Amino acid sequence: MLSLAVLLVAIVAVAKDKKGFDPPAAYHANSYPARTFDSQEHVTIAADPYDTPDKAAIFAADYASSGLMPVRLIVSNDGDAPIALVNLKIEMVTNFRDKLIPQRPQDIMRKLARTDTRPDEERQVPLPIPHRKPKKAVKEQVEDEIERSQFLARAVEPHSSQSGFVFFDIAGIRNPLAGATLYLSGVHNSKGEELLYFEIPMEKYLSYQPPK
Repeated sequence: MLSLAVLLVAIVAVAKDKKGFDPPAAYHANSYPARTFDSQEHVTIAADPYDTPDKAAIFAADYASSGLMPVRLIVSNDGDAPIALVNLKIEMVTNFRDKLIPQRPQDIMRKLARTDTRPDEERQVPLPIPHRKPKKAVKEQVEDEIERSQFLARAVEPHSSQSGFVFFDIAGIRNPLAGATLYLSGVHNSKGEELLYFEIPMEKYLSYQPPK
């Protein structure tokens, strides 16, 4: 019995160590200040930037240091038919007309890898060169986080919501959210008809004041 108990504890410990990225629950898109609404199809899309240290604390990686800003998308379908997101296109246009598209996972990992290795570490080569496996630039935990956090929804069923993150490269852009607009197109209804593009003013997020 003792050996069985030890085995169960070991299994639980391994499962805990392998636990992947687990973001906080997303609410209905109407709950977020930066949102837009299609009255005909009863679809609401919200954008929630994770641009502050307290919000970004859910992540293992420091995306801000690599010039990346995670933005959570929440799509809520209050209609009686599903909507398709297979052809969804996302673009954020800043106040200075910079056009930003979501970074691919491999691009995100590449940017993180650049800040993961210091220049002085690259120059210093110990002699003799030790026989060991090269250190991975981005830890497996971060790779898993990037994959799991992506907005990958292909459809949203009636009276339900889908959410996930997109990552924008904002390096060198001052106050990227001020006056910016997030555009989403390629959303189709159950008849295959494309909905009008969604336009989310990010200024709503910046100017929001929670009720006291």
